[in-house]
Amino acid sequence: MVDIEQQARRREEESYEYEIAPKRAIERPPDLSASSISHYVKTRIPTLFIPPSSNLSNVNPMPAFRAMRKSHWNWFFLGLLGWVMDAMDYFVVSSAATEIAETLEVTVTDITWGMTLVLMLRSVGAIIMGVSADRIGRKWPYVACCFMFVVLEIGLGFVQTYKQFLGVRAVFGIAMGGMYGTAAATALENLPDESRSVLAGLIPAGYSFGFILAIVFYRAFQFSYKPGEGWRALCWFSAGPPFILLVWRLCFGEGPYFEQLKESRKYAKKSNIGVWKEAKDAFKNYWLIFAYLVFMMAGFNFLSHGTQDLYPTYLVNQAHFNPNEKTVTMVVFNLGSCLGGLVWGQLAELTGRRLAIFTGLIWVGIFCYPAFMVPSIGAIIPCSFFLQFGVTAAWAAAPIHLIELSPPAYRALASGLAYQMGNLASSASSTIESTIGSRFPIEGETGVYNYGKVMAIFTACVILYMMIIVLIGPERFHRELEEVPGYVEEKLDGVEHVIHEDKETTEHIEHR
Repeated sequence: MVDIEQQARRREEESYEYEIAPKRAIERPPDLSASSISHYVKTRIPTLFIPPSSNLSNVNPMPAFRAMRKSHWNWFFLGLLGWVMDAMDYFVVSSAATEIAETLEVTVTDITWGMTLVLMLRSVGAIIMGVSADRIGRKWPYVACCFMFVVLEIGLGFVQTYKQFLGVRAVFGIAMGGMYGTAAATALENLPDESRSVLAGLIPAGYSFGFILAIVFYRAFQFSYKPGEGWRALCWFSAGPPFILLVWRLCFGEGPYFEQLKESRKYAKKSNIGVWKEAKDAFKNYWLIFAYLVFMMAGFNFLSHGTQDLYPTYLVNQAHFNPNEKTVTMVVFNLGSCLGGLVWGQLAELTGRRLAIFTGLIWVGIFCYPAFMVPSIGAIIPCSFFLQFGVTAAWAAAPIHLIELSPPAYRALASGLAYQMGNLASSASSTIESTIGSRFPIEGETGVYNYGKVMAIFTACVILYMMIIVLIGPERFHRELEEVPGYVEEKLDGVEHVIHEDKETTEHIEHR
């Protein structure tokens, strides 16, 4: 009797161990039986707080950097800088929203609708470029996005009416939506295992770096054209960097992962495994995880856009910062973001993806109030630095977490579409804040509204939502990114299942 009790206790303890995905994750539909759901729910809290490693040397990023070869750095920087340009092109408008509104004779809220339109149409670009990247390769969708950036940035500098502005920004949304999945796949899927966490943390930091570039170059070009229209010169200048990336990408072919996937598809075609079979199996096995990814990325995007998009407006209109103070603050603000991604990205190698995100959210909560509710330069500069450190710390594990949970054959489409559908859900965040803020006028100041209060409350709600999402979510830590679709291996090897495991272990892997 004692032996039976000891065995039962040991099985219970083992069920709460941190599950690390095998090198070749099993592709099967989700098990929605009552017993499987019950087990999944019971393991959410214990597995969140059990790190995959207790070896503190994993926090040291130097082995990760040493594992990188020249070809790895080439793919990584191509992907990272593509994302930086995506962010810079987006924040060109938010950093100059007040001046653009004056030039086009509309309100700042009208300009934020242009930002909302970009976010709404990103999903269209994610589908078009994601399907293309997964079928024909990463190269040409990347080149197409860069070409669109060049043309549209030049065009944006010439708009004369609000309708023209909205039209250009709408097409921008398609180009920007197509870049994320392609850039993330280019940057991360060819990296060594030990390098993924720290370098994945630089992807969201790259978004913040794009914000810094938009702020710095706006300040540089602010008085370079007609009075109040320096933003036009900024747009024309912003067409240059994407052109450089376009030429750089044309110099290289496809990465090792896509070449392997292409070869596997050739064999699959000979074995009568078609595109629709591939898509059908991916949907059957990943529909539930994909739905989760959309909800998760909606929270992430609400967190970033809710704390960033209206911050320049808050500094100018409510805190009354002059142009130099605004520029310095926004640079410090985004340096915090860059540092948060670098530090927390490697920390995720020790804590796992979910716990890294959870602790980043706690950090944001600590600095939320002083960053938004104390409008003095002495408080805003340090508090905004630490606020954005936390935002990007929470984001640091997101790119690799997203890719590890995506179907191998449709990684660019799934990760890009989930990200952009999350963007779509959060697309009205700046407009919501601006509209609600207009209901809280500051006494004694005509036309000045308490945006800080609205952003603080909004951010607190998003933090709570994200904590719940992370708590209930799965994780496939260190999943092999170079795997081809499992059913292809099964067909080619002439066996029904490549990997045989007992039912309980399989459930853990599929639902972790």
